[in-house]
Amino acid sequence: MTATRATLSVLVLSDTHGWIDPRVVALAAQCDYVAHAGDVGAAAVIESLGPRRSVIAVRGNNDVPAKWGEDGDLLACLPFTATLALPGGALVVEHGHRAGGVRVRHERLRRRHPEARTVVYGHSHRLVVDTDASPWVLNPGAAGRSRTFGGPSCLILHAGEEAWRVEVLRFAPLR
Repeated sequence: MTATRATLSVLVLSDTHGWIDPRVVALAAQCDYVAHAGDVGAAAVIESLGPRRSVIAVRGNNDVPAKWGEDGDLLACLPFTATLALPGGALVVEHGHRAGGVRVRHERLRRRHPEARTVVYGHSHRLVVDTDASPWVLNPGAAGRSRTFGGPSCLILHAGEEAWRVEVLRFAPLR
């Protein structure tokens, strides 16, 4: 998928496990693209995020037919890794469950995707913005109900030819 406008916004989220916070859904309408880093949990989550052409999603370790029920056959449409070409570089998305433990994960993701400007992963449900080395490594945390560690979270990546910027969003848990 290739984007062409000078500066684009990408809503980055992960770990919805079949339910997405409505405040995150509202943000999707304001962004040019949506990148879901796995453990989607249901086709309805992807459908709620907007037109299919603007949403890329990857398969997580919990995206298995038994957990997707009648939508299990749609899992074949979810790759394990996806790339979105943006102004100024490429965004690579994977779930992260195959990148090792927390101490080595960022190093492995950087080695695995040296062509990327930014690598996004999920899996840990922990929000992380690591811009200390190249490529950047981002984890948007969990945008669903489970293990949000302080509330559902997501990121907005603003990508331009000259500069990229990450906006962190965390919401209070819904009761």
